Amino acid sequence: MRKVARIFFFTLAIGLAFVPGRAYSAPFLPDFSAATFTPGAPVDNPYFPLLDNLTRVFSGQREDGGEIVTERFELTNLGLGPKILGVQTTTQRDRAFENGVLIEDTFDHYAQDTNGNVWYFGEDTTSFEYDAEGNLVGTNNEGAWRGGVNGAQPGYSMPADLTVGFNYYQEFAPLDDAIDQGQTFATGKKISIGTGDFTNVLQVLETTELAPDDREFKYYAKGHGLILVEEALDSDLKNPEFRLELTQVVPEPTTFTLLGFGLAGIIGYRRSKKARR
Repeated sequence: MRKVARIFFFTLAIGLAFVPGRAYSAPFLPDFSAATFTPGAPVDNPYFPLLDNLTRVFSGQREDGGEIVTERFELTNLGLGPKILGVQTTTQRDRAFENGVLIEDTFDHYAQDTNGNVWYFGEDTTSFEYDAEGNLVGTNNEGAWRGGVNGAQPGYSMPADLTVGFNYYQEFAPLDDAIDQGQTFATGKKISIGTGDFTNVLQVLETTELAPDDREFKYYAKGHGLILVEEALDSDLKNPEFRLELTQVVPEPTTFTLLGFGLAGIIGYRRSKKARR
């Protein structure tokens, strides 16, 4: 979409963001100029801790054209990242796979302010495209953005304020097609998945004005972080088409992928990143 068209769409979306009966109202754009950061401070928000160098593996299956596709993503905490807008960030690597083949490799950059808000400063992402035989035919960097570039502003990945109904921008980079939003949907939930039973779980609704029909829930357990993703919710925020659960926490990524083999039928695929932040 051309930049002028994107700006028009974004302006229209803001005007229509509050619609009676919807689950969310106009999003809040965090004021980065008012935030303060301590250089090198750890990201230790209890619902979004980035304190170790472990890899968290999530997996699930979905149907695509009558075939079962196994999706998997791996979140690896890498430690200190680049300075963005003068703030020292912490970087997490996010690798997405379909049927064992790497689809996207992203480096997400975060920092926590002195009030406990975790800010999202940008992402360096590479998407991989394959032909029908599974051969790598190209890459692209669509969706990559950094705060301060092309007018992009950081948003909240995890606000300190967990008031139910709080709606906020996770990123604000309209010229780079990155304007995802989060809403605190529920707190104190109990969730059971294969790796255990969790209490004090935070449920976050994620949407984007660029694709209003894309709706998903992310679940964060206190002291653990992300444990479950439910994608492709219906208009009533129910019936997710598939789920990705935390299945392992390991010292290193568990998948070694040869890009030239394995995934047939994927052409020009670009996975939505907001499900995994």
